[in-house]
Amino acid sequence: MNYTTLISAATLQQNLNNPDWIIVDCRFALNNVNAGGYAYRHGHLPHARYADLNNDLSATVTDYTGRHPLPDVRVLAKKLGAWGITNQSQLIAYDNVNGAFAGRFWWLLRSLGHYNVAVLDGGITYWQQQGLAVTTTLPLVKPKLFRPYLDASCWLTAQAIQNRLAQKTINLIDARASERYQGKQEPIDPVAGHIPGALNRPIQLNLTDNGLFLSPDKLREQFNRLLTVKAEQVVHYCGSGVTACHNLLAMEHAGLTGSKLYAGSWSEWIKDKNRKITQQTL
Repeated sequence: MNYTTLISAATLQQNLNNPDWIIVDCRFALNNVNAGGYAYRHGHLPHARYADLNNDLSATVTDYTGRHPLPDVRVLAKKLGAWGITNQSQLIAYDNVNGAFAGRFWWLLRSLGHYNVAVLDGGITYWQQQGLAVTTTLPLVKPKLFRPYLDASCWLTAQAIQNRLAQKTINLIDARASERYQGKQEPIDPVAGHIPGALNRPIQLNLTDNGLFLSPDKLREQFNRLLTVKAEQVVHYCGSGVTACHNLLAMEHAGLTGSKLYAGSWSEWIKDKNRKITQQTL
């Protein structure tokens, strides 16, 4: 069986020693870029590799990009191969924030044509709550070859967002907390507010109180109440194109397939002062 959205801790535990399964630790902290690597070295799931959001899952920031530009396809593919990943691998990504960063890895692999990738439901937090083991032993990795098959239809550019909003052919969903969406506070980016016409669905709404994703039925019901277009006409964004993948993952898990990502997101949008914003006084 292939896993393409979420995987439970119990199922992963049963397959820990499967050589075709590869686990990737995606822990990261925006306020301390070294925290994820430190946490990995001090305890991770058995056999897990570590993927750093800034260094592995993003390109270098420029004057025109958001805070986490999409990585170069060839560079990322080479890193995946160095981690022992092939096109036949079943991949599992996890973090310690209920999939907020692991979702980025999940989406990136799908954009490279690799769909056998899932996020560990509940992450390392739930894993440890179930009494399952972590280790400080680094995995012995034999490099392999990963061939990317890029699907550029997975994301939209800022210009495409402007055009399709004007044509009213998309629902744009902002994954940030409501305070940031409304422009009442902005702790990260220099401008507060949101893209005009965007709806708001904070990623916390995808989760139960114990940090697991809601059932597919509940997610489908909630998204259907929000949307006015088909799933493939939905586009997600956030501050930098990372946590928006959480909403995309939730929709896929709910069977609402084909939504897209505005990869540059708010931090790219505000780089061009000609782009309109909806803003309230802080």
